[in-house]
Amino acid sequence: MKKIVLSLAIIAGLGLSACAPMNQQVTSPTPSSIPTPTPTVVPAKDLNWIADKVYKNETSGNPTLLVVWNDREEFASLGIGHFIWYPAGNRGPYTETFPGLIDYTKAQGVPIPAWLTNRPARSAPWINKAAFERARNDPEMQQLRSFLQQTMNIQANYMSERLTRALPTMLAQVAPQDRDRVLNNYQAIAKTQRGLYPLLDYVNFKGEGTSPTERYNGQGWGLLQVLLAMRPVTAGPQALDEFARAAEEVLTRRIANSSPARGEAKWLPGWRNRLNTYRAQALLSAY
Repeated sequence: MKKIVLSLAIIAGLGLSACAPMNQQVTSPTPSSIPTPTPTVVPAKDLNWIADKVYKNETSGNPTLLVVWNDREEFASLGIGHFIWYPAGNRGPYTETFPGLIDYTKAQGVPIPAWLTNRPARSAPWINKAAFERARNDPEMQQLRSFLQQTMNIQANYMSERLTRALPTMLAQVAPQDRDRVLNNYQAIAKTQRGLYPLLDYVNFKGEGTSPTERYNGQGWGLLQVLLAMRPVTAGPQALDEFARAAEEVLTRRIANSSPARGEAKWLPGWRNRLNTYRAQALLSAY
């Protein structure tokens, strides 16, 4: 497995900056009382590393798992972040992210498979998992898998853009008295060495926490809920450990709130393994 699929020279040739901006202009309205976050960038060396970490988290380094349709799900999961793509007429509770990746990739001037460019609809071409499995060895599927394997850094850039858009929205959804705490916790992690990895990975893993459909018993499990569950911290190793602790608390609560028929408890060991990659000992020991 190639650690970095796109070299920095290729990224430059595609017109991408060496750093992915983490605080771009946000056009959606937010309350004027929301503080403006300090602009943050992802250094190119960290972007490469983040792309590889997320890839391993989602696929265990197996490129065939860049294109999957999991059991008991109504959508395909694609790319290093297993971006969601719903078929026509089927919209579940989770935020669809794959069409946004295609739009982002096009905007960077990066070629995409012709069949994706020429599709008249933005929905997935497979009506269900059975149709997806039948198409697994089709030329279009092979092209899709190759495209996703060759654009891992583009996908990581897309994840950073998603996080950029999410922060003002998250702040707009919390009570005014909690906004400073949420922002301070966010910035403490972002200013810590390699702290952008847990932020990017978690928002891709469990969402921003702002969608009203991503709730059990009225309680979400996204990045916003983790930041709210954190105790106040300053930048440094303690911020990473506190983020991981709060994330485990939030995901354990999700399981407690979920329907027993979903059997979500079986996922907790794997979730904990992923959260452990956010801890200071895992992130900073070889930095």
